[in-house]
Amino acid sequence: MTHDRGLRNRVIRLAARPNGEPRLDQFELVTADVPELGDGRILVRNTWMSVDPYMRGRMNDAPSYIAPFRLGEALDGGAVGEVVRSRDPAVPVGATVSHFLGWRDYAVLEGSAATIVDTELAPPAAYLGVLGTTGLTAYAALTRVAPVRRGDTVFISAAAGAVGIVAGQLARRLGAATVIGSAGGPEKAARLVDDFGFDIGLDRRVRPIGAQLARAVPNGIDIYLDNVGGDHLEAAIAAARPGGRFALVGAIDQYNATGPVTGPRNLYTAYSKELTLRGLLVNSYFPLFPEWIGQAGAWLADGSLRTAQTVVDGLEQAPAALLGVLRGANVGKMLVHLGGRG
Repeated sequence: MTHDRGLRNRVIRLAARPNGEPRLDQFELVTADVPELGDGRILVRNTWMSVDPYMRGRMNDAPSYIAPFRLGEALDGGAVGEVVRSRDPAVPVGATVSHFLGWRDYAVLEGSAATIVDTELAPPAAYLGVLGTTGLTAYAALTRVAPVRRGDTVFISAAAGAVGIVAGQLARRLGAATVIGSAGGPEKAARLVDDFGFDIGLDRRVRPIGAQLARAVPNGIDIYLDNVGGDHLEAAIAAARPGGRFALVGAIDQYNATGPVTGPRNLYTAYSKELTLRGLLVNSYFPLFPEWIGQAGAWLADGSLRTAQTVVDGLEQAPAALLGVLRGANVGKMLVHLGGRG
């Protein structure tokens, strides 16, 4: 393979697979050559990259809905950046694009695998958060998977995360009468109410979430957006009204598990209440992106949709940022700034 002699590329690789919580020494930062461009390909200087809870599952050598990371090879994931060289006439030099080759300073990919984003509508980083798959997840969850109806009571777990913050505000726009969120720590729980329009913020660290939820909404819930699994899913089943709708988005409670995980002990209650529990993989809803970006972009512009980001600087800090997400260190979207404009 020939290489672009003018550039060297820093890349994060997976050095070892974790057993339980990942460690920093299971990642490695290396320098590699940048391949020359073939026809139809582009060279992107990454400016932002995303770290997300689902990446923990990809560190295991186990089948899932997305391929695991390979030992000794570069990780990948959402990123945005500037096109600095192009052999695809549809993607000009200078364009800002989103793509899936994060965890590196420079990405070489087919032009067709990149999406040009509108930086007049929103800053580039927004296309990894509210205008990216996290925002789309909230939209698909509450309009397609577990649709909110006017007057509903909605419960969202891990509500101070990237999906949860958007979902809480969206639930209100869709007509929810009461929106409850859980978060880790009193500061996060307070911010749900003070900054993002939730009616109630529950601190999952204070006491069992089931008791808190029962006290907060004694008449029950209609919708549950699950980012946690475990005790939160059990609590939501107990609190659900007959015919309740659940969107199963994530289960961060079990991502670092080293043995069998405990499911909800009251699953039969879901039968007797005729609940709908439906999983969500965001890639199944990519056709909704134009619809979501059109609406969310307008809300961002008029200030009625609020977002939050936790930013870490430098590619070398990306592994620590991922570990931070898994420990709940972020409010809103966790992003790594790789430099450059935007």
